[in-house]
Amino acid sequence: MRPIARLRRREAADCGPWPSQLPPLLARLYAARGATGIEQAQPKLAHLLPPDGLLGLAEATRLLADAIAKDRHIVVVGDFDCDGATACAVGVRGLRMLGARRVSHAVPNRMVHGYGLSPALVDELAALRPELLVTVDHGIACHAGIAAAKARGWQVLVTDHHLPGETLPPADAIVDPNLPGDRFPSKSLAGVGVMFYVLLALRRHMREQATFSGSGPDLSVLLDLVAVGTVADLVSLDTNNRALVSAGLRRLRAGQGCAGLRALIEVAQRDARCLTATDIGFAVGPRLNAAGRLEDMALGIECLLTDDIREAREMAGLLNQINGERRAVQQQMTEDAEAALSRVSFGSDATPVAVCLFDADWHPGVVGLVASKIKERLHRPVIAFAPAEPGSMQLRGSARSIPGFHIRDALAAVSAQSPGVIERFGGHAMAAGLSLRMDGLERFREGFVGHALSCLTPELLQADILSDGPLESSEFCRAIAEALRDGGPWGQGFPEPQFDGEFDVLQWRVVGTRHLKVELGCAGRRLNAIEFGGWSGEPPPPRVRIAYRLEPDDYRGGDAVQLVIVHREPA
Repeated sequence: MRPIARLRRREAADCGPWPSQLPPLLARLYAARGATGIEQAQPKLAHLLPPDGLLGLAEATRLLADAIAKDRHIVVVGDFDCDGATACAVGVRGLRMLGARRVSHAVPNRMVHGYGLSPALVDELAALRPELLVTVDHGIACHAGIAAAKARGWQVLVTDHHLPGETLPPADAIVDPNLPGDRFPSKSLAGVGVMFYVLLALRRHMREQATFSGSGPDLSVLLDLVAVGTVADLVSLDTNNRALVSAGLRRLRAGQGCAGLRALIEVAQRDARCLTATDIGFAVGPRLNAAGRLEDMALGIECLLTDDIREAREMAGLLNQINGERRAVQQQMTEDAEAALSRVSFGSDATPVAVCLFDADWHPGVVGLVASKIKERLHRPVIAFAPAEPGSMQLRGSARSIPGFHIRDALAAVSAQSPGVIERFGGHAMAAGLSLRMDGLERFREGFVGHALSCLTPELLQADILSDGPLESSEFCRAIAEALRDGGPWGQGFPEPQFDGEFDVLQWRVVGTRHLKVELGCAGRRLNAIEFGGWSGEPPPPRVRIAYRLEPDDYRGGDAVQLVIVHREPA
């Protein structure tokens, strides 16, 4: 079930003035991604945007400073994904660094409480006797939960980055760069980034109040967590986010990350000395996320909060085991989804314009991964649903979209056209979550597919594989591969470089059950390449055109490099 994809080259851009020591290839890549100079291409912390402009920041810092001064009990309420877990750890660690003595944390259990600060979670939090709740990576859509907390006499500070609805919750203060009227230049902060900025502002406020004898604590020690949460949440890596992620990666590469992240890197069998954003996205983040998907994210947060490396390694081992279980569940659910699609007729179209999937046996913590997999294969917006708990008539859905189709706005449109069919929803342009009842599923499906039909053009339904053009023969070398690896961070909005070219297939074999290992020939050179999941049961043709990434081949060592094939077609 591969999408019909076309291989296209990025438009060339004026490279402008770049440092002479920068490889010309990197200068070309940076320019093609919109960077006009080294300050944008490799941003430093010194160029980080100041907190000024974040709406609600003054109220937030006063709340926190007052709570610290009066020794009030602050409870940081996290979320059950990687961004929410790292944001919770940043909040707890940062507030303690700034003098808070009574700081606790809590996180909803996906199967018990559902998403965010719900009335059910508030009831449980009452045992902690909190005086100030600080939500991280959620809260902007938690009207009922915040109202329940306020009814108990608690103060509530919301820190979030999700898009707000028509009305705001009744919190004492809200910090969210996507609030109407907010003047903060970067709207792409992750939840962990918002919490970090709140701490920066709080430290400045406390300096102005002469709370510290000096300049206060060094909050940059939290940037390892900020980097992991930012990359894992797939927010756009604009210049500001790249500065945050770059600084966090430097800490991790130097072995200065918190014990939990160092343990997760070890158990993922990655070399911390050359860790990349890709390693975070595909190895570290999933192991942390697995706790919130199948178990309880409390384990993940505890792993990030401990300073005992032995405890961290034990918890990382458990998270690794849970991640293995998650992968097995995901594989089965994805196979179920593909089988279901193969049984459906879409008329004259080979692929539907949008897809809604449901299975009564699916796990609600894994539906987002299934939606993502099917979206990648079909290049269509996909929503996957599962019962909120076994046998429940309440459904939880997770949506993934394609460029040009804003998925949260699509859910808002369906909700407006069919009032009451969606009980709750929220999210971003490319990903969203929602809840509805089983008896409303078909009505929702019709509304969602109808909205997609009215918005999606044939051009948008065509998947583009963007290439940075061909590499010269001399560029197939370890020095260039390492420059590409270290020239990031690459990611959402600042895509990892990939190139294209025509090659002879000299040898090939299947590795494992699904991966295709090939030896390619080009201009008299022999190059090793691999296509993960590329075995379709048919041998590759003798000559191919491919899009690929160039990476150091650490398995073979020395000067070896490897082409990682991301797209293949007959030449």
